[in-house]
Amino acid sequence: MAPPSHHHSHSQSLPRHSLHPNSASAASSTGSSSMSATKTRQYSQLQAQLAQLNANLADTQNLLRMTAVQAEDMRFLGGYVGALFMGSAKVLGEEGVKANAEGRRASNDGEEEIKNED
Repeated sequence: MAPPSHHHSHSQSLPRHSLHPNSASAASSTGSSSMSATKTRQYSQLQAQLAQLNANLADTQNLLRMTAVQAEDMRFLGGYVGALFMGSAKVLGEEGVKANAEGRRASNDGEEEIKNED
């Protein structure tokens, strides 16, 4: 069985308008040259804006790559600094515990002496 045909025939031929600036039809009105000049200018402005957009997107892509690399480096530095803090807290914490224990003993001894004097 043959696939269905998708050919359409029109009894009228409708005019087709092109978006390309160089395809102005010869059957247009007298203002076609000014319209063509306007379209040409608009297309050139659009082309310049698209080129600028493309350049900005390339810059953004490079910045995102650099940001990803820097984020990995910051992650490493964060782990490194965290390890240093934990190590220093352990060392200082042990010294602080010893100092607090000695301070408590001294204050307890002082309190006992005061109680004994009463």
